[in-house]
Amino acid sequence: MTEELKPIPTIQKVIAIVWPSFLVAAVATVLVFALFDPKELVRNSANPAATRMAIYTISFFCFWALGAASSMLTCYFRRHCHDCEPKADNAGSK
Repeated sequence: MTEELKPIPTIQKVIAIVWPSFLVAAVATVLVFALFDPKELVRNSANPAATRMAIYTISFFCFWALGAASSMLTCYFRRHCHDCEPKADNAGSK
């Protein structure tokens, strides 16, 4: 009584990576900038004239990329149980 598994649609795979990473990026941005002033973080950097909004935006996209990388690795290393079971060899069962 084996049930045939349907392949997961590509859009569902993309959303499974992008949506959680977006939420993580939003929370990370709020937490980081609740503790640190963005102007203080870039005062001694290559571009000290950057606005707060630019720093928020760049940081958000960096956090989003990190979250997406984490989600992609999770999906990549995830395996279904039926993939882990050894396959029966029909040639040796005579």
